[in-house]
Amino acid sequence: MATRSKYVRWFEDLSMKDVPIVGGKNASLGEMYRELTGLGVLLPNGFAVHVDAFKDSLDDSTLKRLHELLDPLNKSDPDFVEKLAKAGRECRSIVATAPLPPAASEEIVSAYHVLQEQYGGDITVAVRSSATAEDLPTASFAGQHDTYLNVHGEATLIDAVRRCNASLFTDRAISYRIDQGFDHFKVFLSACVMKMVRSDIASSGVMFTIDTETGFKDSVFITGAYGLGENVVQGTVDPDEYYVHKPTFRKGFRTVLRRRLGKKQMKMVYAASGDTREPIRNIPTP
Repeated sequence: MATRSKYVRWFEDLSMKDVPIVGGKNASLGEMYRELTGLGVLLPNGFAVHVDAFKDSLDDSTLKRLHELLDPLNKSDPDFVEKLAKAGRECRSIVATAPLPPAASEEIVSAYHVLQEQYGGDITVAVRSSATAEDLPTASFAGQHDTYLNVHGEATLIDAVRRCNASLFTDRAISYRIDQGFDHFKVFLSACVMKMVRSDIASSGVMFTIDTETGFKDSVFITGAYGLGENVVQGTVDPDEYYVHKPTFRKGFRTVLRRRLGKKQMKMVYAASGDTREPIRNIPTP
């Protein structure tokens, strides 16, 4: 899996130095995979699609049209919201229908086959968006780009990668770049392809290495709910919450400072189709 190709980088080959070529999320995943798998922490394997696949899918005429749509946007315009929605919708359509370079598609499919060999041919993958301007100290872009879950099959995988590319131009992302002073054409997107963990038949959550409300560094904040973790990430479900004290944990004592039982009203599970339009669904928690 360490074989270098033009458009694919495996997690084991990535570190935080690779943000310019695979974006913040992929660089973080690579760093985590490299550092933790050797310690016995089980992490799903995967790979990043180099930002050159995104760049090479947009020819000069496409870039010209994107400029025509985005350059006039001005937040002082009283019709900004309406114009943003129209421009974003057309930008996403343009990018989503732009074919990837043939070599990129071939390398992505080949890497997908490697994951199938590693985990078994019937695996499903998550296809996530990783932008070169996200997870920065001054800008996060959290939740502004798309994720596709329960992706299965070569054609569906390529479709999901193109749709992630298009999500660089969600209305929220465009507006946020304007607020933060980012040039729309100097931010690029890398897709992440990784094995799905079947948390839809169990539970999942999110862990923060500090207390997110106070910034207290000796506490770990953990949230959890039934099913896939997207509901927790998007804030659409009331999860369980736990605060764990790091120094006490290191000494081997009881470490939970506080816990709160959430309602966990619904859980996200796989849909039968596994395509990028309806890959998952929410059902009431039993």
